[in-house]
Amino acid sequence: MSIDNQIQVVLIDDDPHLRQALCQTLDLAGLKVLTLGEATGLTARLSRDWPGVVVSDIRMPGMDGLELLAELHGQDPDLPVLLITGHGDVPLAVQAMRAGAYDFLEKPFASDALLDSVRRALALRRLVLDNRSLRLALSDRQQLSTRLVGHSPQMLRLREQIGALAATKADVLILGETGAGKEVVARALHDLSSRRSGPFVAINAGALAESVVESELFGHEPGAFTGAQKRRIGKFEFANGGTLFLDEIESMSLDVQVKLLRLLQERVVERLGGNQLIPLDIRIIAATKEDLRQSADQGRFRADLYYRLNVAPLRIPPLRERGEDALMLFQHFADEASSRHGLPLHELQPGQRALLLRHSWPGNVRELQNAAERFALGLELALDSSPDNPAAGVLTSTPGGLSEQVEHFEKSLIAAELTRPHGSMRSLAEALGVPRKTLHDKLRKHGLNFANQSGDDE
Repeated sequence: MSIDNQIQVVLIDDDPHLRQALCQTLDLAGLKVLTLGEATGLTARLSRDWPGVVVSDIRMPGMDGLELLAELHGQDPDLPVLLITGHGDVPLAVQAMRAGAYDFLEKPFASDALLDSVRRALALRRLVLDNRSLRLALSDRQQLSTRLVGHSPQMLRLREQIGALAATKADVLILGETGAGKEVVARALHDLSSRRSGPFVAINAGALAESVVESELFGHEPGAFTGAQKRRIGKFEFANGGTLFLDEIESMSLDVQVKLLRLLQERVVERLGGNQLIPLDIRIIAATKEDLRQSADQGRFRADLYYRLNVAPLRIPPLRERGEDALMLFQHFADEASSRHGLPLHELQPGQRALLLRHSWPGNVRELQNAAERFALGLELALDSSPDNPAAGVLTSTPGGLSEQVEHFEKSLIAAELTRPHGSMRSLAEALGVPRKTLHDKLRKHGLNFANQSGDDE
């Protein structure tokens, strides 16, 4: 059994009378003490961030104080260990100080000497743990900035929310369009949590056939159904101690939703064909691209499950709402691809940057990553997949000479302006700062069309 974080001092001595006297001294000073008659097994009971100190005699049967010091510092070199010595053990105590012991007290010693040393050690321990916490928080922020690239207000807010939720035990519902990065967010929540050493199990509910979804999620016993010859551990049970990411949760049948709701409420799973309730210690992260509230109103999703999941929602903004994040992400993925393929890095040209900014990215980050890969490989890519995105053009890592780049940039600027409402050709020409005749010529040259909204060419 692990030692509670409320314990401030672990006192180890094989002499029961001395152990009782020292415990009384510490207890009267308001310190919470755990006394032990031997040191064996202590290290396994202390977490690396346990906030207390250890006071131990040197001469003990089994594991002595020096061996305990070495074992404890093998797990956490910053843990304060105070050693109690007899008169003949002073040379050993000096050796222990060189090995990292915080202090040693030679018998007989005054109660005030013990209290003073313990209090100073506890103060040092608090400082060490505070510094660790700050370093971890900084590391987490840097890790999130690397995984979730972008400086837009939406992404800054999303990273703040992930950082706040990761440290909790709350289940999370991720909302986002296809390709927005829902699994990346789920993995970040897992890796920044206390569950990071446990399994991360990802499953796409939409990819599972209806006939196997319950067996995949909940497992089954032999003979549970035709063909079930062996016991199968389901994904929920396999994720015990860690995190289960359930994508496309909207595709689950209502029957499976009932079982999921029970699992979320009771934290137990029952295999198909079994009678045993298996306790679970898992975090559920669900993800959807649909409006589950609307699905619940239409009877396609259980309302009680929706409210159970919607306690801690995280919305991933689509790429079209993130402004210049698209440029940063594109260059990031292109540089990664260039490095992976051993190719020279390519910088985006002005016309290419304008094209990327005007594209609506219906496939979100996944589409952009594929485009960046092709760009790094020197392959031509036409970004004209959406009828609502007239700012089409060709993206390539070899844009040609200056005149070609200028032509490309000009077309992108005109196409971008065409996406804005203009009641007449005159209004469009004024917005671009060119005469109407010049604008007519350039539209014809670039193969662009002006949708006259008023019927008036003036």
